[in-house]
Amino acid sequence: MSAPAKHSLTLNGHRTSVSLENDFWCAFREIAETRGRPINALAAEIDAGRDDGTGLATAIRLFVLKDLQSRLKDAGTGAQ
Repeated sequence: MSAPAKHSLTLNGHRTSVSLENDFWCAFREIAETRGRPINALAAEIDAGRDDGTGLATAIRLFVLKDLQSRLKDAGTGAQ
């Protein structure tokens, strides 16, 4: 497992960075690509929908987890 590394994003014209493990970053990029969305646009959407007490990196990790759970459920594995 990799240690978190800083990754740069642009959210609504403002540069920021998030510290994510490489596995989460790669999965996040794959999800954006699969959805045909720029990674910055998807990150901005997640940023806009997160609770005040939730950091952006945590919100992205949870987004990746929920996407995986949804795909597993759709595949009929019964994962929740």
